[in-house]
Amino acid sequence: MTTRPDAELLWRARYRDENPRPPEKEIADTWRRVARSVASVEREPQLWSDRFYGILHDFRFLPGGRILAGAGSTRQVTLCNCFVMGVIEDSLPGIFEALKEGAVTMQQGGGVGYDFSTLRPHGAQAVDSGSAASGPVSFLKVWDVACATLQSTGPRGGAMMATLRCDHPDIEAFIDAKRTPGALPHFTLSVLITDAFMDAVKHDLEWPLLFPEEGTCPLSEGESAYLKRTWSGSDKPASCRVWRITRARKLWERLCASAYECAEPGVLFIDQINRENNLGYCETLCATNPCAEEPLPPYGACNLGSLNLTAFVRDPFTPEARIDDEALRATARVAVRFLDDVIDLSRFPLVQQSEQAHRTRRLGLGVTGLADALAMSGHRYDSDAARLLAADLVKGIRNAAYEESLALAREKGAFPAFLAEPYLRQPFIARLPEDIRAGIRAHGLRNSHLLAIAPAGAISRLAGNISTGIEPLVGPTEIAAHDQLLMQAAVQPYIDGSISKTVTLPAGFPREALPEIFLEAYQLQVKGCTVFRAGSRPGVS
Repeated sequence: MTTRPDAELLWRARYRDENPRPPEKEIADTWRRVARSVASVEREPQLWSDRFYGILHDFRFLPGGRILAGAGSTRQVTLCNCFVMGVIEDSLPGIFEALKEGAVTMQQGGGVGYDFSTLRPHGAQAVDSGSAASGPVSFLKVWDVACATLQSTGPRGGAMMATLRCDHPDIEAFIDAKRTPGALPHFTLSVLITDAFMDAVKHDLEWPLLFPEEGTCPLSEGESAYLKRTWSGSDKPASCRVWRITRARKLWERLCASAYECAEPGVLFIDQINRENNLGYCETLCATNPCAEEPLPPYGACNLGSLNLTAFVRDPFTPEARIDDEALRATARVAVRFLDDVIDLSRFPLVQQSEQAHRTRRLGLGVTGLADALAMSGHRYDSDAARLLAADLVKGIRNAAYEESLALAREKGAFPAFLAEPYLRQPFIARLPEDIRAGIRAHGLRNSHLLAIAPAGAISRLAGNISTGIEPLVGPTEIAAHDQLLMQAAVQPYIDGSISKTVTLPAGFPREALPEIFLEAYQLQVKGCTVFRAGSRPGVS
């Protein structure tokens, strides 16, 4: 495939290794370097180097940028794009230890996610000194400065996700944190939305804002100021002091107003995320990587790769146009093996990350170029036919990925956290074809999770500036928000991770209609939703 001039510039700036002998003169040299390095952990490295190169050289499979930049290169970087950091201990030493771990991770090229819900609200008595706590939002600013400093010393910008529970006393301040232009530029913010909160919004109920604290104190006559909650950072219910009461709908409207004005925060439907977690029997999720396609446990890590759907379209823009399902599934199987090998090849900034990655062996295989592939096949993105085709393609990729992970388990062993009966009871696994489930029961799986749809922005430009992830081709004929959500919902049942998807809106989209987008996303059982209204963020079209 001929490399476009803009792709050539991107390759030279981000992915080309400038120091090897012999030097990399063209992108094919990078593909060979990556294939050779990833295959080095195999028992037959030459065989797999050739097979890996076979799916790379014509852009059928696009590994995550960290893999392209780091595998076999002279750069001292991690090969994983995605990390969620450890639980932030609610003390000054704990906070700055978490900051240090994040800085070390970002220095090696990883994006990081944190749940700040464990930090005491503004005005609370600090644990150690007795002084008033400054609250989680104040510490977001500290992280943001650290990220900016790291960005100034390297070619890759830092990226961070911050989450906060919808019942944390500082949730309003968190919702408003990016309303000031230019605030927290290195953070993406998302609110952890529970089913209970959505029910309270529906019925316009009171909503307690609380935080774990032992003791008892009457809120009013006959009423306790303490409620039991399973709080972030623990699997056990804690006694939480009610700081104050608001109305759920008022908080919901504030969140939607901020999303309308500045495109943040997004929402993560955390109960749905945990219901659909393949490892729900042994971990609780409360944060994601910066683009939200990978909900991960504390110190969780995942490496990414995308199947370029445009490379599988046969006879494009003709009545005979079709997608070669067989070739797509075959490529998916080789890609799974490739990404599994990356786990064993990669360096990890922290020991805890290495341990967690090898314990679960999570992968994030996804797709990119969907909108282009649909157009090449004669389908409108917002049509029923397009959604059915997309769902069918992703379902086929799911089956191929799980079949390959099953084969790898027979060959190399199952992931260490695998327990057959509880794993097979998880909802996503229960929906797999029965022959795959029978194989899992007998042999286990190599990887706890296999699928995620990332934005794939840079690698999609590298592949010829194809459309990114599952995003539509945005033009003067905008795709309605409803139809964008329907596409996300069509493929989510076949993705065991999550999907990075931004619902794009025209500048004149009515303010009062935005809450309906988040509500529909919840009703469609997607795992999260972000909106971007044209003009809502200065400097971003």
